[in-house]
Amino acid sequence: MSRQCLALDLIDDPALIAEYERLHQHIWPQISDHLRPHGVLDMQIWRLGTRLFMVMDTTPDFDAKAFAQASASDARVQEWEALMWRFQQPTPWTQADEKWAPMTQIFSLPP
Repeated sequence: MSRQCLALDLIDDPALIAEYERLHQHIWPQISDHLRPHGVLDMQIWRLGTRLFMVMDTTPDFDAKAFAQASASDARVQEWEALMWRFQQPTPWTQADEKWAPMTQIFSLPP
């Protein structure tokens, strides 16, 4: 298993944040159906204020570029992403070609 950790910000609007959270209580079935065949074993999104933190556990052979290409070619995934972008904005450190920015691990508890 491999773990991906990514960050994204929400627009600072309590009503939009509440709607974003409501939509994530029951994501569209096509979204979860898209994730699993591409190597996503588990996904969690955590929030502190307007900062989102995604933890994505993937198969060892998970290919982020192939996943992004498959997502870009799936109309329902693109519809979901467009809806989500109403609530989201890049972090100050996000590159121009990114949405969710990968985070750098700086600590791991030794065994």
